[in-house]
Amino acid sequence: MKPNAHRVVILGAGPAGAGAAYKLRHDARAEVTVLEQHPVPGGNAGSFDFAGMRVDFGSHRLHPACDPDILADIRGFLGDDLRDRPRHGRIGLRGRWIHFPLKPVDLLVRLDPAFALGTMVDMVRKPFRGKVAGDSFADVLMANLGPTICESFYFPYARKMWGREPSELSGIQARRRVSAGSFLKLVRKVLSAVPGLKPPGAGRFFYPRKGFGQITEAYVAAAESRGANFRFGRRVTRLVPPAGPTDPWVIEASSEHGEERIEADQLWSTIPIGLLARLVGDGVPPEVHKAASNIESRAMLLIYLALPVSQFTEYDAHYFPGANVRITRLSEPKHYAATGSPAGSTVLCAELPCNPDDPWWSMDDAALAALVAEDLATAGVPLPAAPTAVLVRRLRQAYPIYTTGYERWFNTLDQWVASLPKFLSYGRQGLFAHDNTHHALAMAYAAADCLEPDGFNAARWQQHREVFATHVVED
Repeated sequence: MKPNAHRVVILGAGPAGAGAAYKLRHDARAEVTVLEQHPVPGGNAGSFDFAGMRVDFGSHRLHPACDPDILADIRGFLGDDLRDRPRHGRIGLRGRWIHFPLKPVDLLVRLDPAFALGTMVDMVRKPFRGKVAGDSFADVLMANLGPTICESFYFPYARKMWGREPSELSGIQARRRVSAGSFLKLVRKVLSAVPGLKPPGAGRFFYPRKGFGQITEAYVAAAESRGANFRFGRRVTRLVPPAGPTDPWVIEASSEHGEERIEADQLWSTIPIGLLARLVGDGVPPEVHKAASNIESRAMLLIYLALPVSQFTEYDAHYFPGANVRITRLSEPKHYAATGSPAGSTVLCAELPCNPDDPWWSMDDAALAALVAEDLATAGVPLPAAPTAVLVRRLRQAYPIYTTGYERWFNTLDQWVASLPKFLSYGRQGLFAHDNTHHALAMAYAAADCLEPDGFNAARWQQHREVFATHVVED
């Protein structure tokens, strides 16, 4: 590394932070230090041990839509540890179980006849419904899919996922989060399961043998082998912008070892964009603080149940859109890695979206385990035995909530961040985006691509941002 190389400090060691650190060092573009408040990397895409198994923070997959160059790097890191797996989930819909991803024969045999008839009627009527009246989540999906699918699936699921009425959510939420947001797209998804019509990667995913967090861990190891410095257990307490064009950023952080002050020529952040105004503090315009207080994220309770059986069901994930079940998804991590171990036991992970001021958030582990057991019995998949262990993890910022008009607040924050010298906010949290891990890694590689010897190429980054705006979450 040249003596005058950029000193880049990255906040956060999730996929976006670790991916950028690796790419910067691989291309010898900068000296890199990564600050992470937790003792391990991965963030919400990390893994940990529970009841003799490696489990994730919810249900995670690496989708085949991943950029080929990024996928090649991950394969190079993990080798045979990166498994190519078939998707095998199911959706509980109006008292029936429907395979997910959708399959034509399964739909014909298992779909509720009244639901199927209503969907067909809505499809026929679509050309006569006219233009979308507004631009809410409800407006967009009702115009494109009609009342049957919306009222039986998307609307109750949205209320659970984001804690808002569909009419209170932005149409952007529908366009970014619902990959099958029209009849044409829905038909394409169904046909993608037909032999001969199936596109490459359809109905499959990649998953590491040692849990999804192994991806980020591998990026950290690769970056460190090339000279990146990861400092875990560091909580950033203050960010001091450069006083002049040649001055550095100063990052103040605390750890069990005391206080630290770190200088950076370029400061890159993957932490929630709404936290930046508070960390910068002095000189931040009042409208920026107001904007930060007006963008919201949905919290999530992850409830892990260890069971004394080798397998709960054959399915890797169950989805519960109905209002009669409080959890939204139940995954069985053992199926993802397909290791078959440990024998005689398995773990379930139930996802319960909520807010930190909801009663569920402060429930103890036993009460939340009982809630999950009650929900599963209601859904027709009761627990086969009492859990031998329970663990609850609480994520305060799991998903962004795009309320109607949220763009005003986000744009205020985004423009303020863009005005900060030698500063970049990116990644899922940094751009307030509903993106998958492969999207976050694409942002990381794009950011590294924009760092040139003379500084950061903002014009090129803007071109990348236009691509990011087209990302649609893979289900």
